[in-house]
Amino acid sequence: MYARWRKYGRSFDLGKMTLRDLFVAYGSHPAVHLYLALALASGIYAVREAAGPWRPLCGVLATIAAYPVVWYALHRFILHGRFLYRHRLTAPVWKRIHFDHHQDPHRMDVLFGSPLNTIPTILLIVIPLGWIIGGGAAGAAAAVCAGFLITCGYEFCHCIQHLNFKPRSHMLRRMKALHLAHHFHDEEGNYGITSFAPDRIFGTYYGSPRERSRSPSVFNLGYDTSEAARFPWVAELSGGPPRDRPPARSTRDKQPGPGEAA
Repeated sequence: MYARWRKYGRSFDLGKMTLRDLFVAYGSHPAVHLYLALALASGIYAVREAAGPWRPLCGVLATIAAYPVVWYALHRFILHGRFLYRHRLTAPVWKRIHFDHHQDPHRMDVLFGSPLNTIPTILLIVIPLGWIIGGGAAGAAAAVCAGFLITCGYEFCHCIQHLNFKPRSHMLRRMKALHLAHHFHDEEGNYGITSFAPDRIFGTYYGSPRERSRSPSVFNLGYDTSEAARFPWVAELSGGPPRDRPPARSTRDKQPGPGEAA
């Protein structure tokens, strides 16, 4: 199962995969297994330590409510910020967590965040929230459990948004259209994945590409050739200058997909 990801992980092109391929790839992804294991462990701890269900439940509800707002803030101000690539030590992190995804939005291997980055971020946010709202260790553990389960749901919805597949659900189709506009029209808006309420509140929502001019930095996030000349570390790690459009499908590695034989 993990051998597929080690050998073919960089060839999983959501633009070529079917829904069945996605289920196989998602179900075999090591990050998903790790998130589910951490959710199970923290959930068991919360049940064992809780004096009753209500305070931990408050921690879970607080996590559910906070998640879209926290994601919006991280996505808009950290992932789309221009300060990380300007330092040698943080440039590799920025490249991995978001630049690669915008350079080639349908690559599943870079769509998933690295657990080395996602797990500390989730814990840093949900433990204090769950501890305060949920009343101690049990509430914090319940919030951690909810955080990892929500992350699994976010990652799956994110995959659907880049999959060559038209959802039957009107809600999913709308989410997909809004997110793809963020990737292919104007990156300075529609920062949500499953909820665009923060975009509406903070004025970054746009319902149609017709409402805005196309951004010249939608694929490079402002890290263009002039920025690469000043701050070369991301370009060096990428093996070339930043692109202003995704690569043609024919130029991507053509290797067996998750459900195919080698």
